[in-house]
Amino acid sequence: MSHTRMEHSVQTGTLADILDRILDKGVVIAGDVTVCLVGVELLNIRLRLLICSVDKAMEMGINWWQNDPTLSSQAADTAEQNRALQQRLDRLERILNPAPAPAPAPAPAPEPQA
Repeated sequence: MSHTRMEHSVQTGTLADILDRILDKGVVIAGDVTVCLVGVELLNIRLRLLICSVDKAMEMGINWWQNDPTLSSQAADTAEQNRALQQRLDRLERILNPAPAPAPAPAPAPEPQA
């Protein structure tokens, strides 16, 4: 009778390996939480979380941090340029579409003669 030994393949990795894999591939966590009281929805929270590297996010077209004024020095310049352009646009629209002159008050109706 032969004795066979069963071997299990267990893949172990260090924390650095796991983080490298997560940041390289990305992880998406999604969930919804709704709080109702007597059939009335009081609170609805939709959670969408993406964990990945900056390179992976850029590859997916996600780059919101580049335009956030608190995170990017260029974004502050962009915000100032947007304000200046909006002011110019408002001035041009006022020039091209002046406010109409107020209509004259209607004349009083003649009084009927008896």
